[in-house]
Amino acid sequence: MSEATRVHLPRPRKRALAALLCPIVLLTTGIAIAQEKIDLDTANRIRDTALNHSQIMEMVGYLTDVTGPRLTGSPNLKRAEEYARDKLRDWGLENAHLEAWGPFGRGWSLEGFTANVLSPRFSPLIAYPKAWSPGTNGVVRGEVVLLDAKTVADLDQYRGKLKGKIVLFSPPRHIDPLFDPPAHRQTDEELLRLANARPLGEPRPFQFTPEQRSAEELNYRKWQLIQDEGAAVVMQPSYRDAGTVYVTAATVPYPPDVPFEKRAHAWDLSKPAVTPQVSVAAEQYNGIVRQLTRGIPVQLEVNVAVRFSDEDPMSHNVIAEIPGTDLKDEVVMVGGSIDSWHSGTGATDNAAGAATALEVIRILQSLKLRPRRTVRIGLWSAEEQGTLGSHAYVATHLGRKVSAAEDQPGRARYEFRPEYEKFDAYFNFDYGTGRIRGLYLQGNEAARPIFRELLDPYTDLGAATLSMADIGATDHIPFDEVGLPAFQWMRDYMEGENTRAPHTNMDTYDHILEDDLKQSAAVAASLIYQIAVRDERIPRKPPPPH
Repeated sequence: MSEATRVHLPRPRKRALAALLCPIVLLTTGIAIAQEKIDLDTANRIRDTALNHSQIMEMVGYLTDVTGPRLTGSPNLKRAEEYARDKLRDWGLENAHLEAWGPFGRGWSLEGFTANVLSPRFSPLIAYPKAWSPGTNGVVRGEVVLLDAKTVADLDQYRGKLKGKIVLFSPPRHIDPLFDPPAHRQTDEELLRLANARPLGEPRPFQFTPEQRSAEELNYRKWQLIQDEGAAVVMQPSYRDAGTVYVTAATVPYPPDVPFEKRAHAWDLSKPAVTPQVSVAAEQYNGIVRQLTRGIPVQLEVNVAVRFSDEDPMSHNVIAEIPGTDLKDEVVMVGGSIDSWHSGTGATDNAAGAATALEVIRILQSLKLRPRRTVRIGLWSAEEQGTLGSHAYVATHLGRKVSAAEDQPGRARYEFRPEYEKFDAYFNFDYGTGRIRGLYLQGNEAARPIFRELLDPYTDLGAATLSMADIGATDHIPFDEVGLPAFQWMRDYMEGENTRAPHTNMDTYDHILEDDLKQSAAVAASLIYQIAVRDERIPRKPPPPH
């Protein structure tokens, strides 16, 4: 018996626990909530197909081992998107296409990289260039300079000394011992806390503390000095341990007073000035710093070879659908990001999510189910750069924020597209390879009793918890921001806080949990089908002002 089909608690206890975790809330005093009509025969067919006739690992394998890392704007991402589109066409979906949005910016590919310690003894470095870092135009060899500045005044001692140098930007990073295993399934107590959580409310505008502002100002001045002096390469320690290198985009320095939304990014068509940048395994970086602080010179060689692609600044989302029947103008949507960072192959973040969304669609189509509503899939690009692909889709098809109302500072005004009124709900796959444990309701309390009943056939697989806790930073947020029902699946985040996988060189196929993805596909496909055949759409939260 696969792990996904084991029952870890006796079913009566599981039912009691589910009732404790996810109480049905009566929204109007004295009004009973209608019981959901659940097609158990179809739910069982979906479960059997997902658990016993899965194709999900083949799709994860192709997206990771064959297409490789899928940085937005790169040829690899385009190949992955074409693979997904062709799969959807082969399964007989309608209108399977790559939908352009943008412009996004420049493409970037890493074509060669070496980084070695030459003296006092040779050692290869575990390191990766940051995305959209420029190349070094050949091998750079020389002594390393540690930019050891605790105040802006400390920077003066480095003026005239950094040209052509390999610069260590940061002090050594403290590494804590790992006492707990990184993989972790959520316990009953943790799920209970999530079930009892309340929404955080309106987020406050971000403001630097005096300490944060001082640190940001110092970092900006350091970057400015590095660029003005003409340093050859900047190295920084990874945020992860044990030889795992966490890598994202190259830094474009800005003073702390410049709002984030007004800052250029390394991928922008404006081609902002960027010094070549490399992330190094923290343990090795720390060792170099210790040598330098002992007065021992350290020599490195670094070669970064990259290619920028400026000819097509547009990016794409993958869109396709199973047309509905009597309610075909209404849409239930499932999706996740298909892009990744570039050091690993983006397996848990987010080939797992993209493949699960594809598997949900494959299951519904292979069983020849005829949902009343249209079921549409969206695989998004540029999630890692700020959910840009899903934001573009929502703005084009559903609605967008246009301005702040003059009489309500900080409150946005919206305009909506014709499709907005017929949209039902969106369900997003992200946050790793773990099994589904339920749903984050994103503050939509009215949806709780519906999901509680629709998930009931899957309580034996551990998918019972519904939480009012907000979860952000992924592709359901653009839908939620315009007032549409949008939800992120609650997952066992198997890589833990000190993760070995997302955004690192270790995010590979080997960290995928097959049974967990099968369980996820079973739960999601059933719930999405049941929503697509309901008489009513999922209730919405109060709409944003417009």
